[in-house]
Amino acid sequence: MYKQEGTKVAIIGAGAVGSTTAFAIAMQQICSELVLIDVNRDKAEGEALDISHGLPFLGDMYIHAGDYDSVKDADAIIITAGIPRKEGETRLDLAKKNIKLAHTITDSIMEHYNKGVIMVISNPCDLVTYKVQEWSGLPTNKVIGSGTNLDSARFRVLISRKLGVDVRNVHGYIMGEHGETQFPVWSHTHVAGMSIDEYAEAVGVPFGDDVKAEIAQQTKSSGAEIIRRKGATFNGIAVSATTLLRSILEDEHTVRTIAARLNGEYGMSGVTLDVPALIGANGVDKIIDMKLTAEEIELLKKSEANMREAIASVEGM
Repeated sequence: MYKQEGTKVAIIGAGAVGSTTAFAIAMQQICSELVLIDVNRDKAEGEALDISHGLPFLGDMYIHAGDYDSVKDADAIIITAGIPRKEGETRLDLAKKNIKLAHTITDSIMEHYNKGVIMVISNPCDLVTYKVQEWSGLPTNKVIGSGTNLDSARFRVLISRKLGVDVRNVHGYIMGEHGETQFPVWSHTHVAGMSIDEYAEAVGVPFGDDVKAEIAQQTKSSGAEIIRRKGATFNGIAVSATTLLRSILEDEHTVRTIAARLNGEYGMSGVTLDVPALIGANGVDKIIDMKLTAEEIELLKKSEANMREAIASVEGM
């Protein structure tokens, strides 16, 4: 067997999200070995073979299909397997469909796990992340969810288009949950070092509460809109996950909004919420306990209540 020395990543699930994530990882060449694990072994082998044929144009990687014993020695394990959300279905509608599957996957991983960060993409992401951490028994920093990392990117894109500025100059976060109670943290949204309101005024673009409300709604509904138009979302989340993966493998200490279990931050514990966190080789190096406005704190509490209700709804599964 060909063996490539260096970092190793395992992806559980070779469906649209898993295979697209594998392709994004290969395009960016951010690990040495990439293994795809799926109940449909032929599908995993076909995706691995297909991506491998592009390597002569990219660089050398060992991409192959495997079984759960292949998670041994992985620096990161990405869980993408799950039943996709259908049009008109909320993320929490998926809970009872996907929680049992996630439990089986977690048990299978832990039979062979000896290192690495587990990253959850499967929806409902925040809830599955909470349960995977519980089932695995791993420290809370070692299990993260992709959370609102993609929602925050969607938020920045909408702002950049409204203001006519390079999206790389826009910084802002979506917090709470990857779902209905998510909210933009306008108090910490900046463009080129200026507050969003200051920048909009400087360039003469109206940016009142009505514009902010529209951007917040468009951000929240982006996933559903993509599903309505093309049936599924996978390109954006694949790039988002790959960005998080790079932060882990290269120990970048990057601030990203991810799903993490709180241990007193924001006055909350025992619940997984989407918050800015410093991401590195150990997963969550530190959750950033940002100073929020009174209104933003209330919105975060709504997400907390929603998550606790969701957790209670799958208790014992």
